[in-house]
Amino acid sequence: MTAPVFVVEHFDADGAGRHVLDGSEGRHAVSVKRLNPGEDVVLTDGAGRWAQCVVVATEGKDRLIVQMDAVAEEPVEEPRVTVVQALPKGDRGELAVETMTETGVDAIVPWAASRCITQWKGDRGLKALAKWRATAREAGKQSRRVRFPEVADAATTKQVAALLAKADFAAVLHESGAEPLATAGLPERGEIVLVIGPEGGVSPEELALFAESGAKAYRLGRSVLRTSTAGTAATALLLGRTGRWS
Repeated sequence: MTAPVFVVEHFDADGAGRHVLDGSEGRHAVSVKRLNPGEDVVLTDGAGRWAQCVVVATEGKDRLIVQMDAVAEEPVEEPRVTVVQALPKGDRGELAVETMTETGVDAIVPWAASRCITQWKGDRGLKALAKWRATAREAGKQSRRVRFPEVADAATTKQVAALLAKADFAAVLHESGAEPLATAGLPERGEIVLVIGPEGGVSPEELALFAESGAKAYRLGRSVLRTSTAGTAATALLLGRTGRWS
């Protein structure tokens, strides 16, 4: 079994190469995971820097002392995969973020599509965004990633169009697509941006705007997936086809 991952802001170590993990992460390691001396752990900043460590001792309920190896940095993988996710109802947004993170997506952009029932406004929007970011962090830890996906601020349709215009491959999952995503020509490098619409679908006006920005409509398969699962299935397909899963 691979070593559990814990998040740190700094890789501070004393002269003997020991680091103290405390706070909520230390509490999780000591009181929940119940780690013991001699067990392996990985510390990461969630942005690609990480260190392999061995537990030396525990103190109280929230302090884990580890022996830390040299800090390494995981290279950025290409092509980068960004999913523009329309806002789902209820907790399905967190489900989408969780499973896309576990699959390997690099960035998630919440999108307030015209047919979204859910709207992020004021404090409610800030809380929802914070939940998505916390979900990405926890899913990144659970899936043993050391580079967690970035969760951007909620984007308007015009902002999504601008993002698509800069992409090396831009796609919208939609039943009107004549070509399946499984046969689309994909770049070896650069950025892939994929748009996942809401339960009510991407509107004709949004499809037209995205097409002007260079995004083509593609089918994912014979069935129509829910917005909370389509991004995960598409990300898996893209990562497999680009060789990032090999």
